[in-house]
Amino acid sequence: MPLGLVLTASLGLAGAAAANAQDTDSTAAPKAKAGEKLSYVVNTDTDRGTVERVKKEIRKADGKVVAAYKKIGVVVAHSANPQFGETLRAVDGVDSAGATRTAPLKAATTTEVGKPVFVKEPKKASTLAKKAEAKNQEPLESLQWDKRAIKADKAAEVNEGSRKVTVGVIDTGVDDTHPDLKANFSAKQSANCVGGKADTSRGAWRPYNPDEDYHGTHVAGIIAADRNGVGIAGTAPGVKVSAIKVSEPETSLFYSEAVVCAMVFAADHGIEVTNNSYYVDPWLYNCDDQVDQKAIADAVRRAVDYAQRKGVTTVSSAGNSSQDLAASEIVDDTSPNDSTPVKRTIDPAACPDVPSMLPSATSVSATGPENLKSYYSNYGRYEIDVTAPGGDRAFQTPDEPAKDGGVLSTMPNGDYAYLQGTSMAGPQVAGVAALLKSTHPKSSAQEISWLLKAQAQTLPCPEEAYDPDGNGTYAAKCTGVRGNNSFYGHGLVDALAAVTK
Repeated sequence: MPLGLVLTASLGLAGAAAANAQDTDSTAAPKAKAGEKLSYVVNTDTDRGTVERVKKEIRKADGKVVAAYKKIGVVVAHSANPQFGETLRAVDGVDSAGATRTAPLKAATTTEVGKPVFVKEPKKASTLAKKAEAKNQEPLESLQWDKRAIKADKAAEVNEGSRKVTVGVIDTGVDDTHPDLKANFSAKQSANCVGGKADTSRGAWRPYNPDEDYHGTHVAGIIAADRNGVGIAGTAPGVKVSAIKVSEPETSLFYSEAVVCAMVFAADHGIEVTNNSYYVDPWLYNCDDQVDQKAIADAVRRAVDYAQRKGVTTVSSAGNSSQDLAASEIVDDTSPNDSTPVKRTIDPAACPDVPSMLPSATSVSATGPENLKSYYSNYGRYEIDVTAPGGDRAFQTPDEPAKDGGVLSTMPNGDYAYLQGTSMAGPQVAGVAALLKSTHPKSSAQEISWLLKAQAQTLPCPEEAYDPDGNGTYAAKCTGVRGNNSFYGHGLVDALAAVTK
């Protein structure tokens, strides 16, 4: 599920799970019915003999192998056998196996994320355009308060990033024809991973429906919109960006088989950083004591770990539920989001939000124009690594002339629009990671993650109690020490430091 928000459409939704918390007796996934085809991940030992033997067992259990990622021991399969998961879990060498969804394949459950606020590029004769030209800025750059917050404008004067570095946008697809993206787009490092197997045919990475699947294009512009005298500027305007589409058509859901495919594709195609502004559907949290959820988390963890070993820094948005990820209990009333949600109380220590809570991912919270936690942003002691501007259009005021507390970026069909969410914070960090990789090309993925934290601008806990609407709707307690707290982790990422230190 993409982690972008818009103005009033989602104002009453962030934190709804916490506000309406109640226990439930039903935490297990709905059972597959005979004749309903589901997708599964089967996680095995990584030796070739075991993987091949398990593939045979899959076929014996009335399953079809869709893809086998032997290096990480993950096999993607389809089956209409309601006992398929249970049968495979009993096979020697299988560590976990489970359905990746609760609705049959090709089910269409529309999700609404609201409508963006569009911005037109100013005419050359306009006051805004003239001021931008006088300051050697992009035409809409004065509206990008977010770039000033992380010093990306100053960093661009030193180093815009290397063409040898690519950020993979694992998302809803990217419109690579956009005038602010086409010069920096890497088609040879792009693919469509929906279903679990990479399709690299030309254009397969583009959004299914540009009017609805705009999320990935917006993310791509935050990272690497070109400094070309058009529109906006990205955090790392000199690096390349690629698209790895993982969202299902019509539903925009991000299932684990597609995410596994995307992580492995990025690792095997020379991508240095991936941006992951989503959680893996259909479960907001994947619990170890639920066999399907355990298999999902296991498969994605294996893929992220593999990517890290291959030099890929995984940046992940922390989520928009205004929840404390370090709490002993969290109420989730949104899962599964591909069928009928059930209310359940979970322990996040045993039920991670995937991929942001995985050890190999850099987790990002969101700030608004006043450098305070965005009202919707998740937080948590030791669960947030760094923070970045994601916007807060409800409670924080940007500097002039921005006037809008969202993050301005590219949209399909050559447009520009404001959105807000941790989805917008993650790509700021991915861009800074790309600048770090440009400056330190021999650094490992782990070292890049460490540098992001080491160079971050310290943001202490707010001096006053955090209660943005004054009614307790989004009230949160910041804990920790200066330089490492539950709201901001190690602090606000610093693009200038990335290219000068």
